[in-house]
Parts: sequence; C-alpha cells; structure tokens
Amino acid sequence: MQETSEVVDGNSKVEAVELEQLMAVDGKVDWKGRRALKNKHGGMIAAIPMLVTLGFENLATFSLAVNGVPYFNGEMHYDLADAANMLTTYLGVSYILALLVAVVADTWLGRYKSVLISGSLDFLGLVLITAQAHYSSLKPPPCNMFDPRFHCEKLRRGQEAFLYIGLYLLAFGSAGVKASLPSHGADQFDETDPKESRLMSTFFNTLLLAVCLGGAVSLTFIVWIQIHKGWDWGFGIGTIAMLLGIIIFAAALPLYRIHPAKGTSALLEIVQVYVAAIRNRRLTLPEDPAELYEIESDKEAALETEFLPHRDIYRFLDKAAIQTKPNDQSEKPEAQSPWKLCRVTQVENAKILLSMVPIFCCTIIMTLCLAQLQTFSIQQGYTMDTRFINNFHIPPASLPIIPVTFLIIIVPIYDRIFVPLLRRFTGIPTGVTHLQRIGVGLVLSCISMAAASIMEVKRKQVARDHNMLDAIPVLQPLPISTFWLSFQYFIFGIADMFTYVGLLQFFYSEAPKGLKSTSTCFLWTSMALGYFLSTIMVKCVNGATKHHTNSRGWLAGNNINRNHLNLFYLFLSVVSFINFIIYLFVSKMYKYRPQQPIVPDDNSKSKE
Repeated sequence: MQETSEVVDGNSKVEAVELEQLMAVDGKVDWKGRRALKNKHGGMIAAIPMLVTLGFENLATFSLAVNGVPYFNGEMHYDLADAANMLTTYLGVSYILALLVAVVADTWLGRYKSVLISGSLDFLGLVLITAQAHYSSLKPPPCNMFDPRFHCEKLRRGQEAFLYIGLYLLAFGSAGVKASLPSHGADQFDETDPKESRLMSTFFNTLLLAVCLGGAVSLTFIVWIQIHKGWDWGFGIGTIAMLLGIIIFAAALPLYRIHPAKGTSALLEIVQVYVAAIRNRRLTLPEDPAELYEIESDKEAALETEFLPHRDIYRFLDKAAIQTKPNDQSEKPEAQSPWKLCRVTQVENAKILLSMVPIFCCTIIMTLCLAQLQTFSIQQGYTMDTRFINNFHIPPASLPIIPVTFLIIIVPIYDRIFVPLLRRFTGIPTGVTHLQRIGVGLVLSCISMAAASIMEVKRKQVARDHNMLDAIPVLQPLPISTFWLSFQYFIFGIADMFTYVGLLQFFYSEAPKGLKSTSTCFLWTSMALGYFLSTIMVKCVNGATKHHTNSRGWLAGNNINRNHLNLFYLFLSVVSFINFIIYLFVSKMYKYRPQQPIVPDDNSKSKE
C-alpha cells in the first residue's frame, strides 16, 4: 500500500510539473524571478490595476494640457502666444522623453521599475506646481493680463526656475508612465495564444477608455476646481490622485508577468545593421538569400530569440548579412564582429523599422492640429458665452469633455460590437487593419480643422456685428454660445479613437521583440514632434504675416478677436489633406511583418 501511494504521489508530481510547463509563459517571470504562469499571472486581472493607474495619471495631468494657457497667461503673466508655445513645448518634451525612458526600460530598468520611478517623478513635479500655485512668494502679484491699462509684473528669475523645475519633472515622469505602462500592460498577454491575442486588442481599446475616464474627471471636476476654488486646489487634488495611482500599481506586483531587462539594447542591434551594411557596401549580394548569415534554427529555439524569413525589400541592408571568408579558416561566423556581420533576422528587424518611418511621419501633422485645440481653441472659448443651463457656466477648458464623453460610450461599443462584426467579414482579429484605422483618423482631423475655421469665422462675425472686437474675455463674453466649438472637438475626438489607438497597436505588433516599449513610444515621439512643430509653426506664421496684418501677425497679441485664427485653421486643414494623400501612398506600399515571431517548441505545440 505504501509503495502504491508513493507511485501515485510520484505520478501527481510529474503531472504537476508537466502542467506548470504547459502554463509557463516564454520570456516572462513573476515578481520573484520565477517563470510566469498563465493561470497565476497576467491577463486582464493584472491589466486592470495598470488601467486604473493610467486613469489616475491622466486625471492628474490632463487639466494642465487643456487649461495650461490660461494658467501661464493669467497667473504667471506670459503673453498669449508665449503661453501657447510654453504649453506645446512642455507637451513636446514630455512625449519626446518617452523614447529615452523606453530604451532605458527595455535595456536596463525593466518596465515595472520604470513605471514606479516615473510615477514618483510625476508626483514630485505636481507637488512643486501645487506649491507655486499656493504660495504668493513663488508667483507674481495678481493682475488682469487682458486689460491694456495694466502693466503686469513678470515672473522673477527664481520664480521662473521653480516653475520650470516642477513643469519638467512632471514632463519626465509623465513620459516614463506613457513609455512603459502600455507595453507592460501588453506583456500580460501572450501574442502566440489566439485567445490572449484578442484580449490584447481589448486591452488597447480599454486603455483609451481609461484615459478618457481620467480625462473626463480632469476636464470637468479638476478644471472647475482650478477656476472657482483656486489653481492650488486643482493641482493638489491631481497630486493626491497620482499618489493613489502609484500605490495601486505597486500593490498589484504579485499579479504581473514581468519582462526582464536583457542588459542589451535591441536599438543598438538596429544601428549595427546600418554600420555593417555601410562597411560591406562594396560586397556583392548573393543571388540566393539563403547564403546570407543566420544562426541555426536549433540554436535559435534554444536561445528563444526571434527568427524572421528574408524579404526582398531594402536589399542594401542585406549587405550587413553577407558572409565573407575569414583569414583564419577555423574562425566561425559567430566569432565575427556584430558591427561587420549581422543575422538575417537582425537585418529584417531593421527593415521593419525603416518601413514604419513613413507611417510615423504622416501622423505628426495630426498632433499639430491637436495642439491648436489645446491652446487657441481654449482662448476662443474664453471670449464666448459659457452658460450651459440657467446660471451654470461650463469652463472653456472643459469643452473637450464632449468628445471624451462620446468616446467613453463608443469605445466599449466599438470593441464589443463593431470589432467582432468586422472580424467575421475580414478575418482580422482587430476587425480592420491598423493602417486602415489610422487613415480614418487622419481624414477626420482634416475635417476637424475645416470645421474650426468655419466656427472662427462665425465667432468673429458676431464680435464685429456687436462692436465687441476689443471686449475683455470672460468679463465681456460675446453673445454666442461656447458650444459652437464642440463640433471641432467632437470630430477630433473620434479621430483620436482611430488614429492614436491604431498607432499604439501598429507599433507594438510590428516592432521587433526587444523594442516593444520603445515601439509604443513612436506614438509619443510622433506627438512630441507635432507639438514642437506647432511651436515653430506659430512663430513662422506670425513672422510671415506680420507685415500684412494690423495685429502684426495672424496669431500675434493677446486680442484673439483681432487675429486671423480662421486662416490658420484653414491652412492646417489643407496641410492635413495633403498629408492624408501622402499617407494613402505610403500605407499602400507598407508590407506587414511576417507573423512568425518565435520558433515553436514541443511545449508550444502541445498548448495549441
């Protein structure tokens, strides 16, 4: 009997080991460094705390993105154009830093630690901004910047330094959260598992939902607090929300599948391909691509690295994989310098990134348009009648709540109804291709700018008809409802859902395995360049038109009624249309990467 029980125990242990092997997730570990298991780690259960954290982060920071110009202009006494440029530069730096943080996360820190550290910097930046908004010694005396009779005192050097330290700590922290959190969330799903692959699509759609929910609270409650109770109260509530987000994210550590940092940069491997291709530029490509260098497939499986087939595009990069006969006949190809000889898979990854560059460039213009809705459109709202119901006034900075509310409703409908319906017809897990989704958003952004131009013509006509071109914003509102601006916000909000979520999925799914965090940052980098381009565009437009307008430029001065914002919006609509035509061409030329990311082993086959 004892021998029988020992045999049974032995069999159960073997079965337990086999089950654990079946449930193990390749390339992921738990918080103690053990192999992550599907039944214990990851999935939507682990993704929910991240979505909550991202919602809190957006709640804490989004009000500054939409209400920053009134703060810099009205409280810190920057001129209107300078305040708009200050906001877009801050947003641009925040997004461009995401790329740097992503490389550090992928190579050294890991995504989990990166989110924690970045969240802490985010919190510290908010603390400093709240302190400056509260203490009078850290800001200039109150003054009405819109009244030409007053000469308002500017920030002193120390006060300005304090503002910039807080602002760019916030920018750095926000960049780190944006860089690492979406990729860390996507790590909770196995791309090779069909069921989890569909859940990953749901995760990215829900990511937008979390951003919208946090943004909705920020656009309404936080903005209202800032205007009616004080900027310090508004920033203070955001600071508390950020702290809660960090605590919730950290507490869910035992649930996570963690992608360990490798200590080597996949981005460096891409650079090696270009260096090797340049060094081998005089070599002749073999007629048979099979003669190019690649490690053996059994070694590939043992290393659990990528294996991609050769594609007949960008052949000049193939020169990086040409095997030359070494002087020492005993020297193996593996022993050669990676700056002289690269694997075919390494070259194919470089080709994929190069193919993504035109798509990346075509999305920059959309953020250029978004920047205007976050700056000049808010100032338009301050000149208009903000009454909503009887004596209730909606702050102009809260106008984006209209598309955000629509997105909160439409995103679950899109994910649960439209995607499965489209999947039946197209056979694509996401319903439509990523590039089709991006294209729809680019068209809508063009239409949004055209609508903005028409609305500005109407607003200025009302000001002219009522002899109110020199009316003081807020104190002397024009007899036209601020809700006329909701058309441009509504259209652009739908464009957001298609383009930005489509870009996140596109970059994550197409990027090389070692560049997943970095790949999602291509979106943030695109947005950063859009914000920087906005800053440059405003200055260039003012410079080009200063001798042709009484206001010394289309966008110059603090009186928006005397400016030519309608022409600027029309110009952006035309630029967006041209950009879309270019996008149609480059997206048609793009070839999706081969869906063979990992050489399957016996365990993976048994899982299927």
